[in-house]
Amino acid sequence: MKVWIDLTNSPHVLVMRPVIADLRARGHDVQVTARDFAQTLGLCDRFGIEHTAIGRHRGGHLLDKARGLGERSLELTRWAKGRGFELALGHGSNDVTVAAALLRIPSATMFDYEWAAVQHHVNCRLARSIVVPDAIPPERLRRYGADDKIHAYEGLKEEYYLADFEPDPGVLSELGLDASEPIALVRTAPEVSLYHRFENDLFAQVLDRLKGSQTVVLARTPEQREQLVQAGGFIVPERAIDAQSLIAYSDLVVSAGGTMNREAVALGTPVLTVFEGRLGAVDERLIAQGRLGQLHSADQLELVTRGSADGERAARVRRDPAILTSLLLTAARPARKGRRQLRSGRVSP
Repeated sequence: MKVWIDLTNSPHVLVMRPVIADLRARGHDVQVTARDFAQTLGLCDRFGIEHTAIGRHRGGHLLDKARGLGERSLELTRWAKGRGFELALGHGSNDVTVAAALLRIPSATMFDYEWAAVQHHVNCRLARSIVVPDAIPPERLRRYGADDKIHAYEGLKEEYYLADFEPDPGVLSELGLDASEPIALVRTAPEVSLYHRFENDLFAQVLDRLKGSQTVVLARTPEQREQLVQAGGFIVPERAIDAQSLIAYSDLVVSAGGTMNREAVALGTPVLTVFEGRLGAVDERLIAQGRLGQLHSADQLELVTRGSADGERAARVRRDPAILTSLLLTAARPARKGRRQLRSGRVSP
């Protein structure tokens, strides 16, 4: 089968990397498109994922998002037309879902944050299969037209794509870090996202508190990076780095986003969220389990050395990414009424 995968943001590269490998191991022909945004293209290069770069991010305002969706979807449609694709896949990519619908190609979408309403109203209505973590109650997705399309997996998506991961200490020397001293890793707020449209004052307080220590700040945009460099007192990488190894060797992770928080949970690193939007079910569960902390004041920050990535950390959960592949492939089945939901990674007959 000829499969098309579209990557629109840097975390999507990580999620789909093992899926791409598994699809090819099963004998499928996979082609990849990628949007020029954040470190998406750089990560494709780092992981050796051949791709065609199409389009770029148009900005964080609703009108910019709408224009970007329309323009890039048409670009993808022109690129994909006549290539014989039988299935299109994405993690939160509206663009590929719209393009696939225009070309009458069945599609599947993945996501793990249920309150990105604009995105989900598009994807859930157009995609044939919707692959989400089992933490999300199905009733939260019905408003998007998900209905009987939901295919749920256990745990975190990060536990699947990090299953084969072992940390590389080379990232420490690359950034000039001393493993004997505390290391903090901070991810900037996703201000361009529709679900995070306001300034995060708490995040600014976090930066002030950690400034001058071994604090690595991963910026989402060139503008953010420039501001951080001008402020001084931080290590701000110029290009895509081995962020997962850095998380594993860090003593504290603070992020306003979601993926890095959950990677820290999966790798056993203490992590605090400063996200000020509406919490999703995945984070609600992690907080209830004590695996994710919620930062309310910068005074809560405590940066101390907690041991190496191979030392005293929480036990890792490793899950088989082939489960995600199988759930995504359900979209290639002929559509039929009355399809049962797939729960906890078990595929119904």
